[in-house]
Amino acid sequence: MPAAAPSHLDIIDSRISPEVRAAYNAKVAQFQRSSKSYWEFSIVPNKFVQSLDETDDTTFNYLDQHFGKIGEWDDLVAELHNLNKQADNDTQYKILFLARHYTGYHNLAHTKYGDDEWNNHWSKLNGDDEYTWGPDAELTQESIDLAKRNSKLVAQELENNQHRNKLLITPQKMYVSPLSRSIDTLYYTWDPIVNLQQLHPYVQENWRETTGVHTCDKRSTRSIIAKKYEKLGFVIEPGFTENDELYKDDYRESFDEQASRMNVALQQLFSENHGNGVDIVGITSHSGSIKTQLLVLSHRPFAVQTGGMIPVFVKAVRKKGGEATGGEGGRGCALS
Repeated sequence: MPAAAPSHLDIIDSRISPEVRAAYNAKVAQFQRSSKSYWEFSIVPNKFVQSLDETDDTTFNYLDQHFGKIGEWDDLVAELHNLNKQADNDTQYKILFLARHYTGYHNLAHTKYGDDEWNNHWSKLNGDDEYTWGPDAELTQESIDLAKRNSKLVAQELENNQHRNKLLITPQKMYVSPLSRSIDTLYYTWDPIVNLQQLHPYVQENWRETTGVHTCDKRSTRSIIAKKYEKLGFVIEPGFTENDELYKDDYRESFDEQASRMNVALQQLFSENHGNGVDIVGITSHSGSIKTQLLVLSHRPFAVQTGGMIPVFVKAVRKKGGEATGGEGGRGCALS
């Protein structure tokens, strides 16, 4: 069975008010003015249906729709390579697969109590008499089983091309949030398909969910993450602290702060993979992370269900500092 369509909470959480969009635009414009250079992001149109205004995200299931591709994978990838071949040194193109983790115990509790009770009370606790969700909420066993089943559907789509070449659209690099629900989602999805011991998915702080107050969003220690996942092929970024220094019990990260953090992560990704032949990248994270990633990349808001994924065809243009262009919902930030 494919993953379900987005829930009511998924849809609500994916929307961005004019006020928070304006707060982000102001912050990113400030970064642009103060940096030496930065990548300006935009979406190449008519490559995936998720970028079209007429696509209804409230009922969309990426596994039922061939990931949302418009046309054939062979043509999409050929165009991607040709665009990069013809691009100048300040321009690059990538396809990013933005994946959300499968259902964790915190998701069950959020649904159980509703948005208000969850945000005002239960999210601050580690659990109730039915579920434990903090710190570092884990996937439910049902979700793990679903991820394993859906991995077969992902593998089928990877071979949906002229020569049944599964490597055609398989990410050449994978990045992942350090929260266990995201790492486990990546593992159960991709380990049956590719050799993660060779691919070495990269664990980075900046991809994580909104930080603070909600115990489900407090990560495990570095030692625990290393013990569980390094033997599976995962690599933890340098400078990753033993304890979670981003999480605060009494302060919840604002939307514009998370978007700016996501911007930094995307700037780093595009800088480190500029001109090295890495054109297709996977990022496994969270609903709030994907919401802000789409904003940063200048993509329309789009609800992504637990276990869902949205592909984006991104154009990145390097700009000189002082050229603040962050006025329409996310056009990159500082490379200072």
